[in-house]
Amino acid sequence: MICLTFPLANISVEKAKLSLIAFDGEGFLSQVADLRQSPLEKRNYMPELMKDRYYNYNTIHELAMCINAVYPTFRADDFIANIMDETWDALELKARMRRITINLGKYLPHDYEHALGILDKAIAGYPVGIVDSGLLYFPDFVEMYGQDERHWDLSMAALERYTRYSTAEFAVRPFIIKHEARMIAQMTAWTEHDNEHVRRLASEGCRPALPWGQALTSFKKDPSPVLQILERLKADPSLYVRKSVANNLNDISKTHPDLITELARDWYGKNEHTDWIVKHGCRTLLKKGNRAVLDIFGFSDVDCVNVVNFSLDAASVCVGEDMTFSFQIETKKETKVRLEYGIDYVRANGRRSRKIFKISELLLRENEKKSYRKTHSFVDVSSRKHYPGIHSVTLIVNGVEWDTLNFKLSTL
Repeated sequence: MICLTFPLANISVEKAKLSLIAFDGEGFLSQVADLRQSPLEKRNYMPELMKDRYYNYNTIHELAMCINAVYPTFRADDFIANIMDETWDALELKARMRRITINLGKYLPHDYEHALGILDKAIAGYPVGIVDSGLLYFPDFVEMYGQDERHWDLSMAALERYTRYSTAEFAVRPFIIKHEARMIAQMTAWTEHDNEHVRRLASEGCRPALPWGQALTSFKKDPSPVLQILERLKADPSLYVRKSVANNLNDISKTHPDLITELARDWYGKNEHTDWIVKHGCRTLLKKGNRAVLDIFGFSDVDCVNVVNFSLDAASVCVGEDMTFSFQIETKKETKVRLEYGIDYVRANGRRSRKIFKISELLLRENEKKSYRKTHSFVDVSSRKHYPGIHSVTLIVNGVEWDTLNFKLSTL
């Protein structure tokens, strides 16, 4: 799940700060955690689908009007009607986006260069620098109609322009698959671009396992071409770019943990921006308790640490409610500590699977004691449905499992 915070419509700024918006791979935009909601209100909350937020009559009409303003013979009414037929409501987000792209191809001139010229003028009606997922059909048009060899320069220039309005990270992937070396050269050039959206495209576009994107099997097997690009972005001044570099490293760590461990040793401790990338890029390895990676970040000592009074507020919890646990941690000498907990969820088949959650990272002084009280939600969300049965919570200190407590999850 990818989580982002921003003010929700029709609520105060103060309340918006307490709201968490979650976007998952199924295309949901949902308010999954509002600290002012009761458990019952949380259970009854219906998420807004991203397909409805981004692809609806108003957004399609706006696109048609932007095109019509620069291409007066554009058949706007036919364009809209052909997109929003009786099957529209059943289409998921990517299918809706692709249908819009197909109809752009149908109602714009069939000459690719001419059509791009019209789209270039139309997209100028949208704000630049605010990447809008609703505009993905602009780079998607390049993916669908611009892969012919004779269109290469036009298509690369178009992707470079459109990614400033709506990311071209998905559209570049077929080009990489067909022309890997040529695209690596292009993306290397993009790493030097003065626009952060273009530099981010250089990293995000070559992620081996980009959510929603075509898998880049070649880079999964050998990520060295990707690492050459990331090397050039490892101290980028833009957090937007650095997040992409870190996510790329995290992708690679899942198939090449030793390679990323060595890279982390080489990169860490030389630049503040790079340090952030390395830490965030190693998050999966940290959650897995990779000893070598934990050592790089100083989370190596557990012998001097002690955890006491680990307990649950209640031995049973209902779906839709919160589970709360507490504990105290103390140390005999100054120690850097990473605290996590794992929840062993009951799956639909009755088996259990674990998910790790971070609590805190801190430096404990000699003989210092610190108390924690943690609440974990069992509200059903689009990315997780909860099933009744015996669950467990395990406390993890510097990658070492400390203690486990069982509790019962029930339905109302």
